[in-house]
Amino acid sequence: MINPLPGLPEFDYIQPTSLEEASHFLAQHPAEARPFLGGTDCFVHMRDGAWKVKYMVDIKNLDGVKNISFAPAGLTIGASVNMNQVIASPDVNQYYPLLAEAAHSVASYQLRTRATIVGNICNASPAGDTIGACIVYEGQLHIYNSKGSRTEPLRSFFTGPGKTILQPGDIVTAISFPIPPAGHAGKYLKLGRNKLGDLAIVGVTALGYPDKAVPSGFSFKLALASVAPVPLVATQAEALLANKPLSEATIAEAAQLAMDACTPIDDVRGGARYRKYMVRNLTRQAISDVWDRIR
Repeated sequence: MINPLPGLPEFDYIQPTSLEEASHFLAQHPAEARPFLGGTDCFVHMRDGAWKVKYMVDIKNLDGVKNISFAPAGLTIGASVNMNQVIASPDVNQYYPLLAEAAHSVASYQLRTRATIVGNICNASPAGDTIGACIVYEGQLHIYNSKGSRTEPLRSFFTGPGKTILQPGDIVTAISFPIPPAGHAGKYLKLGRNKLGDLAIVGVTALGYPDKAVPSGFSFKLALASVAPVPLVATQAEALLANKPLSEATIAEAAQLAMDACTPIDDVRGGARYRKYMVRNLTRQAISDVWDRIR
């Protein structure tokens, strides 16, 4: 009989004292070690047998990962800043309200005291709730390696379900965002089996702002969750909204393009056909909501 409540397998807990030490250990054990922050995804994967991990490397208390800061250049969120801290941040609420909205949709208050934005990103689930907001706000990941540090745009970070461009020894220490466009508004719509705590069957993130440089006078950014192997940017729909006069018909056409771009799967939470149609409906709703606020 399959145990319906499996426990965690045995593993060694590693607590390095520096990023260099953590990176070196991870590089030395590429198939056996993983970094962790809040552990809300890591321990579930280990419990369910999806991850065979011998070492868990705790990076949440290392230098440079614990702070959230705002400056004229934009916002930086350290890797171990939990989601409730993001939601409570005055700077996030004033300048990046869509990020707070997306974080608030994640599970429960208790879980959000452990879960982190960077952890949600590095888990690389196509259903990640905060990833869409991070994409439309043009997030850049700060990645440390004992051989050198670099930044990577979030849009090119994901390579497949649970897979990223990270190499052995890489540690994401923070994510940063430039100042958003003036007059912007955003909306995150999430379809789940219940209102609280569920993974997204479909997630639609829309951000729009006045833009005199495009024919329509408005630019939009659209990111879709749980409908492709990686978080999906609806580029054709974005281009249509920038170049065609905005109207209900234009928005409906853009929503159809978003639907056509999706390649969802059937699973226990929803069928592929259902997901595609809900992308169309939620995208139309999200764009309409944003347009009402920015025009």
